[in-house]
Amino acid sequence: MTNEKRERQRANREGSRIEAAREQQSEQNRRRFMYSGALAVLVVILIAILALTSGDDSETTSTDTTATAPADTARVDLTDTASADTEPGPVDSECPAVDGSSPRTLDFGARQPLCIDTSQTHVAVFDTSEGEIRVTLDTENTPLTVNNFVTLARWGYYDNTTIFRTDPSIDIIQGGSPHTESPSDQGPGYTIADEPTFTQDGGGNVTGPYRYEPGQLVMARSGGPDAGSAQFFFTTGANASLLDGQGSYVVFGDTDEGGLGVLQEIIGLHVATGNLGGAPSREVLISSVTIEVS
Repeated sequence: MTNEKRERQRANREGSRIEAAREQQSEQNRRRFMYSGALAVLVVILIAILALTSGDDSETTSTDTTATAPADTARVDLTDTASADTEPGPVDSECPAVDGSSPRTLDFGARQPLCIDTSQTHVAVFDTSEGEIRVTLDTENTPLTVNNFVTLARWGYYDNTTIFRTDPSIDIIQGGSPHTESPSDQGPGYTIADEPTFTQDGGGNVTGPYRYEPGQLVMARSGGPDAGSAQFFFTTGANASLLDGQGSYVVFGDTDEGGLGVLQEIIGLHVATGNLGGAPSREVLISSVTIEVS
């Protein structure tokens, strides 16, 4: 075999080897490309899943924020602010003396126990500097609220307190704050349940069935459920019906004609101030609230 023929064969073999190497490299490149593409698709899918999950969390947070939003500012404020962040808790075990001889007590570790006989008639007698107000309490429809008020009265809770607010725009006068003589009084240390259970909206406000007319004794409250404790107000005129849309202030007693006359004299002392409408032009003192039972 000539040298020239051997050279051609060697050149052919070298060309075949180079071509095979190129094909092998091309196959490796193709496989790397497919792997990279698949990895990229996987990354995109993971990012999309994370984005969707993050979106769900945001929606939940937004819903929770709405549920705990402040009360609608359009609602009339007859707030017992001390009760806004508390809930009905345990019940105390001790009742005061029915004759009011127990030591005056303003602060309690639990709600009042059931201390009244709801089958009896209870009349609250307010001895005020403007005259006497007699209120027949509604034990039939609001036994829990009446029991709470009667028991606090027998502990002397309302003795020597004032009517600190008057508001002719809704015809109410408000009291029941022995610590501060204001709506921000800390209260007795507990709250009581609503009677009946009220409807609650997404903003935490409640709506009840009560309708308001002159001469009623009514429990003040904050905006949420089960938020009454000790503050009260009297309705003195027709403008009280403006509260009907809320209906969540528990009416637990009615005064007589003589009592209504005293209430109207008190609101007649109104002087406009920056404190929730105004206050009497002179101190209106509640010397005592005594309970008559028959």
